[in-house]
Amino acid sequence: MRLIFVGFGTVGRGAAECLLAARAQLAASGLAPRLVAVIDPAVGSALCADGLDEAELLRLADAGISLAEHEGAETIVGLADVLERNAADVLVELTPTNLQTGQPGLDHVRAAIEAGLHVVTTNKGPIALAYHELAAEARAAGVQLRYEGTVMSGTPVLSLCEAGLAGAGIRAIRGVLNGTCNFILTQMEQGVDYTDALVDAQQKGYAEADPSGDVDGWDAAAKALILANCVLGAELGIDDVQRTGIAGLSRADIETATAEGNTWRLVARIEAEDASYRAAVAPELVRRTDPLGALTGPRNLLAFDTESLGEVVISGPGAGRRATGHAIVADLLALHRRGAV
Repeated sequence: MRLIFVGFGTVGRGAAECLLAARAQLAASGLAPRLVAVIDPAVGSALCADGLDEAELLRLADAGISLAEHEGAETIVGLADVLERNAADVLVELTPTNLQTGQPGLDHVRAAIEAGLHVVTTNKGPIALAYHELAAEARAAGVQLRYEGTVMSGTPVLSLCEAGLAGAGIRAIRGVLNGTCNFILTQMEQGVDYTDALVDAQQKGYAEADPSGDVDGWDAAAKALILANCVLGAELGIDDVQRTGIAGLSRADIETATAEGNTWRLVARIEAEDASYRAAVAPELVRRTDPLGALTGPRNLLAFDTESLGEVVISGPGAGRRATGHAIVADLLALHRRGAV
């Protein structure tokens, strides 16, 4: 299985680390992935048909040395250059999420599908904004589009829906999908002011320098949209997701909830509405005894209301370099088990 990585930032390096760590387990499953190209305008690009050494790529990137300095690597211009050489089987798209246009990830995914490559991505933008079109293009091209890492990082939510909950009749989904907000709310319950909790989240790497994507609910809204469209077959757009962030919650709100045995959580909900679905993200009062209320720190949780099984709950990390890298490894294994490559 020959791989192209587009993006070698935090997620790309986490994926490389996971490939290294899982090499023996992958081999036991009959899979020997070979990273033949890495494309990143910030840290450099490299191509080697015999395979690039992930450990060496990590060393170069961490040292601030261009990946083009990898021994035996060819210089490449960009993705189009690699695709023209027919050098790979799978594109692993790892560029940052853009919820306004989906770019540049959307163009990368479409170019790969058109060239006959399978696609694995952790980029929420293309999947949130253009899932149905991309899925149709992939079917027409006879390739697979996999995106486990777009929701709850490495926690296997989408594969659970695809396999374990297939035929269970999912009626509604609710959950905590943003670990940054959950961390901040947990801190506020311990008496920390919102501003101080946000700074702490940034210092711990849970929140970006510009935290609006998290605290204003955009990240959770994108994940809710992916669940609605990809799992339940809805045809919603990002503007259809009702969205309210957590910045309006005061310390008094938190204290009142705590005194009454409740807690505030930023909750994503996808529910049936007439012949379609309604998706929303907003702070909600939740009982401490509820799985969402018991969730603390930067973890995520989803609860599926099903016809056959009642409520099914899954919880795990919703972000992180290695956790997201694991999602990529899991998707590559899924391609292998399906005989795609």
